[in-house]
Amino acid sequence: MDIVLRNTSGAPIYEQIAAQIKDQIVDGTLEPGQPLPSIRALAKDLRISVITTKRAYDELEAQGFLTTVAGKGCFVAEQNTQLIRESRLREIEEHLQSAAELARSCRVADGELLEMLRLIIQGRNEDA
Repeated sequence: MDIVLRNTSGAPIYEQIAAQIKDQIVDGTLEPGQPLPSIRALAKDLRISVITTKRAYDELEAQGFLTTVAGKGCFVAEQNTQLIRESRLREIEEHLQSAAELARSCRVADGELLEMLRLIIQGRNEDA
């Protein structure tokens, strides 16, 4: 399981961990039923507090992405990945709506906004 923490990110470490695990579940890298590293092992690997790792796992469990089995550990929950994807698409739409409203308030033309989005996508694809 690959997790990269960024000190320059405005997000707390536990949110970065939870978001990256959630992304790996949604994209199929982590499959339903697959065990996750123990809280202590992940904390050691990432060189962070056990409390921080526990909080990330607790958040994911509360959101239905993980299940914990006493004495056995944490596992990727069985779930409908299509529903998760739909939820993420709604989140993207909300961000795009906010961007469109901001652009409108700054009198940015639709073509300029589309060009910005195209450049962002192109830059993301070049980084991959």
